[in-house]
Parts: sequence; structure tokens; C-alpha cells
Amino acid sequence: MKNMKKIIGSLFFLAISICSCNSQPSNIQTPTDTLPIHIQRFDKALLAYIETQDTTLEKELLKEYPAMLDIVGKGILNLQSPEVSGFFDQVIAYYSEPTLKNLYKDAVREYDHVTDIENQLGKGFAFLKANFPNMQIPACYMHVSGFNQNVLAADSLLSLSIDKYMGEAYPLYQDFFYDYQRIKMQRTLAAADYLAGWLMSEYPFEGNENILLDRMIYEGKIKYIVHLALPEITPAQLMGYQEKDYEWCVSNELTLWNTIIQRKHLYTPDQITTSKYLDDKPCTFLSDETPGNIGTWIGWQIVSSYMKENNASLQTLMQQQNAQEFLSQAKYKP
Repeated sequence: MKNMKKIIGSLFFLAISICSCNSQPSNIQTPTDTLPIHIQRFDKALLAYIETQDTTLEKELLKEYPAMLDIVGKGILNLQSPEVSGFFDQVIAYYSEPTLKNLYKDAVREYDHVTDIENQLGKGFAFLKANFPNMQIPACYMHVSGFNQNVLAADSLLSLSIDKYMGEAYPLYQDFFYDYQRIKMQRTLAAADYLAGWLMSEYPFEGNENILLDRMIYEGKIKYIVHLALPEITPAQLMGYQEKDYEWCVSNELTLWNTIIQRKHLYTPDQITTSKYLDDKPCTFLSDETPGNIGTWIGWQIVSSYMKENNASLQTLMQQQNAQEFLSQAKYKP
């Protein structure tokens, strides 16, 4: 197993306007078949070991899930190689905390059967393969992180932390997450997060983290593609918005864009300000009605305009790295 390519701690959910959802450039390929995707249940296998603490299962885990042990150890537990002495003792210590252990069991029970997610991934990855012919399709897994890394990606591996998708009414969430966070923690978004995680791994962000335009366009690209791959998930759902919040964004798009320009936030390399536009927390610094992650919502609109104006392929979309040039070619006029 090569070194980890990317660990993605949190994923961004974006929206797109109604009119642009109903059309797509002719250069985008729409496959008729799906790919056979089987999610490998590392989560179940590790739970069996944690509950029994049967040391004979350690060799089985090392044989069946060497890459997952490595990426979970490094990405979640800050541990070295599973081959190091004491690795499994620390795994047990971490997952035996009572609250986490109960969460783990609830998650495995909730996700006992995952055919629905496998079917969605089959369609989604077929779409990606049709539009990115050289893209490798990863082996898909599930894990439990204890509200830590919800998506883990390595060279040929992709795993989702199912304890982050227990439904917004799950009791334990009430103690740890705000309403605007819980709305995203639903089974219906699991496949979308898998796809977004893999796209981010295959096309990592190469712009300036502190410049809003760079971040907006990157996030817009990822979610534009995810929405095309899984059109049954509504833009509001992908954004983590209530329908009324999504409609508010559509109605106020011009005002939002003008405000960003007037405040000179688009190009100013200010990490704190840029983060406010991308945070899940409602963007009350713009107005009391502005929902969170509004920067990525605007980014999605720019990307939609770019694709409409240029009839680009998705590979061309992802290869265009110059944010200022991209904005000019998008001819974005809300």
C-alpha cells in the first residue's frame, strides 16, 4: 500500500440553480450501465474484534484489511503501522470508550444492509468513469471514526464513516452538533460523500487556501459533478439546506454576488474571512437570512455558467486551474 494520498475530514455540500440543473453541456457523457460496487465491511469486522478482544482475529484483520488498518490508524488514531507492537491495544482502548462503543454498535445496526448505497455508487462511479476514462475506481469500505474523519481516501481505497450518517434525529447528535450540521448527517447523502471524497482525492485543491475565488470555484467543480452523477439528490439536500434556504439563495443571488464584490472579499488573501464563506455556520455576517457555506453555493453557480458558456468536458473543467481565467470564461452574470 502506498502512502495515503488524501484524508478528507469534512465534505462540502453545494447547490445549483433550478434552470442549470435541467441542462448539461453536450460534451458530458451519460452512461447507460452501472458498475458493480461492493462495499467491504471493515466496520463490522473491526467491531467483532473490539467486542470479543479475541487476539486470533488480529491476524485475520491484517490479512483481509491491511490498507484500512493502516489508514484508520494514521488518519483517526494517530498510530503508526499496524505491524508495530501495541497497535491493536490502542485500537481497543479508543473504541472501548462507552459512548463511542454504543455509537459504533448503533451504526453497524443501522447499516446492516447497504444495497441502496451500493446501487447509487454503481451509477455514480459509472458516470465518473464515462467522463474520466483514466480514473481508477476505488475499493469501497465503511468504518466508524467516532465523529472524526468521515471520508478516508488513499491510492485505491475509499471509506465512509457511517457514524456520521445516522439521521438528523439520532439522539447522540443532539449533544454534539448544531441543526445546520445534523441536516447533512443522513443516509441519503452517503453516496454523494463517497463520490465527492474520491473526486477531491483524484483532483486535490491546488489554489490558494486563503483566496475566496480559488476555494469557491474548486468546491463548485466538485459538487457540480456530484450532482450530475447523482441527480436524484436535490440541490438543497446536497447543500445541507432547507428548501426555503435554497430558494432564498436563488432569489438573492445577485445581491450576494454584489456584496462579495463590494466588500472586496473575492481576491483578498484573508483566511479568516474566506473561511466564513465556507463554514457550515449560517453566514450572518452577510445578512440574517444567509445560510452557511454560501461561498460554495456561489461557486457552483459560477461553474454552471462556465460549463454552459464553454460546452466543456468534465476533464477540461477539472484541468482549468486558473481561477481568474475561469471566472472570465464563465461570463457569470447572476
